[in-house]
Amino acid sequence: MNAVEFEHVSKTYAIYEKPSDRLVELVSLSRRPLHREFHALSDVTFSVGRGEVFCIVGENGSGKSTALQIMAGILQPASGSVRVAGRVAALLELGAGFNLEFSGRDNVLLNASIMGLSRRETDLRFPDIENFAEIGTFIDQPVKTYSSGMAVRLAFAVAINLDPEILIVDEALAVGDSYFRHRCMRKVQELRARGVTIVFVSHSAADIQAIGDRVLWLEHGRTMALGDAGEVLPQYLKAMAQKEGRYVPQAQPATTSLAGAQTPAPAARVAVEPVIILPHIDHRSGDGRAVILGIAILNEYEEPIHLMMPHTRIIVRISVQARDGIPQPVIGFVLRNHLGLDFSETTTAGERQDVQPLLAGETCTLDFHIDLPELYPGAFSFSPSIADGTAPESVVCDRVDNAITVQMGRGEGPVYGFVQFPCRIEITGATGETKHA
Repeated sequence: MNAVEFEHVSKTYAIYEKPSDRLVELVSLSRRPLHREFHALSDVTFSVGRGEVFCIVGENGSGKSTALQIMAGILQPASGSVRVAGRVAALLELGAGFNLEFSGRDNVLLNASIMGLSRRETDLRFPDIENFAEIGTFIDQPVKTYSSGMAVRLAFAVAINLDPEILIVDEALAVGDSYFRHRCMRKVQELRARGVTIVFVSHSAADIQAIGDRVLWLEHGRTMALGDAGEVLPQYLKAMAQKEGRYVPQAQPATTSLAGAQTPAPAARVAVEPVIILPHIDHRSGDGRAVILGIAILNEYEEPIHLMMPHTRIIVRISVQARDGIPQPVIGFVLRNHLGLDFSETTTAGERQDVQPLLAGETCTLDFHIDLPELYPGAFSFSPSIADGTAPESVVCDRVDNAITVQMGRGEGPVYGFVQFPCRIEITGATGETKHA
């Protein structure tokens, strides 16, 4: 039997224009409704196997939290059937299940009692809960005095240490600091190894890639896709990127000739249209003599991608336009990780690729072909730039910080640190003797 089963589940709420309409509708002899219906879930069917990590994604208001609350028994569906087999620990929202007037210690005892644990069992688990939460003497203070981070630390510590068979987590870890998030993800991996069923809602594609087995994509309460994380997550990311903006073609063809190439000229190809979309502009700097028109991240077939996979080739396409003459254009980008740290930089000068001088009004599009190593799953942003001249005399014409963000997918094995270097091991010799009894 599966740990969780949803069959044709729907949940509907009555929305009233003003509070008094609810009472008027209740006592009115008229059959005319004074409310409109909001369908939080519409005919949703899925199952979660025992020991599986099942993730739910979707925009805000798509029905993710409603599904988890039904799963936890907090809400009842309007129609359909729900079966949950096993002890459930739910971390649905900040402070959920805590009495704000009680101390942290009292809330631990209360939650353990609700979960069916005896006082002796709770006392045995309490040191682990206290050590994981790391809130010090605040454990004996009222929860209403806690910061948001302290509350979620204690809530997560309680949820994972009460031996749940099913753990439900609804974006609660988003308020924790990076250190605590890493500890939580490590603990989730431990629970997964022990066969605990985990249902996880998150807006972090990196977290889902790191731990998810299957993904349910909800939109406006309806199922858009259901399947393996590697199949559904790229579909979801693509749909979200399309909502932010599309690539708009420009009338004139691009000037893509590059002078001084050190490799043989490739076969003739159709001139690409300039990219003239910048999905994000966190900050822009430079003297304005040339501008970044747009940036796109493509696969080797020149199709836009929203998930980078290790050991594949991507194309970083950057289009620029000169407003004044640029005698010595240097075009490139900086790759940043999710912490905002500069991870890598690539420029035409660094790759010893000269670009023809640009006249005022000229447009140039360049493709940077990158063979990806195996990086840790996370969000990486690209910050394109154009400068005039080489360092240290170069002058920045335009730099767009964090213009586009793409998720790095999970490879075949775990990545410890930031990057897994390509490696070949050769045993060249051995010392010592094998002694036989």
